[in-house]
Amino acid sequence: MDLDNQIPENKKFTVFNVVTGIILAGGLVLTVLRFTMGLGTVTNLDNTNPWGIWIGFDLLCGVALAAGGYVTSASCYIFGLKRFHLAVRPAILTAFLGYALVVLALHYDVGRPWRLPYPVFYSQGTSSLLFEVGLCVFLYLTVLLIEYSPAAMEWLGFKKLRNWVVKLTLLLTIFGVILSTLHQSSLGALFMIVPSKLHPLWYSSYLPVYFFISSMFAGMSMVIFEGSLAHRYLKYKMDETHLKESSGVAFGFAKAASLVMMGYFFIKIIGLSIGNNWHYLFTSWGLWFLLELIGFVLFPAILYAVGSREKNLVLVRLAAIWTVLGIMLNRLNISVVAFNWHLPSAQRYYPSFMEIATSVFIVTLGIVVYKFIVTRMPILHEHPDYKAH
Repeated sequence: MDLDNQIPENKKFTVFNVVTGIILAGGLVLTVLRFTMGLGTVTNLDNTNPWGIWIGFDLLCGVALAAGGYVTSASCYIFGLKRFHLAVRPAILTAFLGYALVVLALHYDVGRPWRLPYPVFYSQGTSSLLFEVGLCVFLYLTVLLIEYSPAAMEWLGFKKLRNWVVKLTLLLTIFGVILSTLHQSSLGALFMIVPSKLHPLWYSSYLPVYFFISSMFAGMSMVIFEGSLAHRYLKYKMDETHLKESSGVAFGFAKAASLVMMGYFFIKIIGLSIGNNWHYLFTSWGLWFLLELIGFVLFPAILYAVGSREKNLVLVRLAAIWTVLGIMLNRLNISVVAFNWHLPSAQRYYPSFMEIATSVFIVTLGIVVYKFIVTRMPILHEHPDYKAH
């Protein structure tokens, strides 16, 4: 028997558990402070800067990186690329947890959790982009829960209910792609109402297109990145099929991501030309924009292309990490860094330590839940009772 595939010894006081415990304990303290003493206690937000990293990182980055769910399921069930089937459940789980954590983070930002459903069920402004985003996220989170549920039902032994839900797979996939197309693009459209606040290099009438296209390669990169981490730390939960075919998934998504990223790069150049903003490239903001566009879009796209052609898994995984960082940089540039760029430094927003710590707490919570589910449910392996299905 392969020793690498053995279940490791159950140790309670590992470095991971100790660090995780400290982060979760600190996060609970910050949560109590936030909901008992208000935003001003834990954030640097004000009337000039009402949105911070809880929106820029927790929401915008979270939604983009959770796009692996609709990308992977669409590749497998709509386009018929069955070699991606083994990546569907991990991608769906990551997407489900990602959107659930986005909703959790919104509770911290909104401040009144019991009123979070109001924009969906009580709003009269159905023409509002926030209404559309809220409705789509609510519906898509429900879709992801149903798509994820067969794994939980296999674990619980609900065979008949599981078989009934599986029959809805194609319908749920199509619905999920439609909802993702809507809210991924609408998140970009939100910033079209602030042309005087967002720097011209990032402001564009094509922001909805940019957000949607970038969500595609963000999702693919996150699937590769998450698969790499699972292969490194959860290899003992993988069956032979996952171990053998995981590299094929990485190379397939690497090739697709490279093509999409190249297209995104040229679309951004076209947008720059239409806006006639070339003169900004010779400023400090222009250098920062070029760093994002060339260093975190063009460069990883080339890495993906070379890694896919040469079948170099290390290069592909490096490109995935680089792309994930690039997506985070882009969303933070739009929502925080290049937002209110004209204000003096003293009036600009800088996140407090407690804001950052709260975001770390939310991400850590997601990792803990992911590990709990993956080590117990058939996510990285097939349940022996359902292999025929």
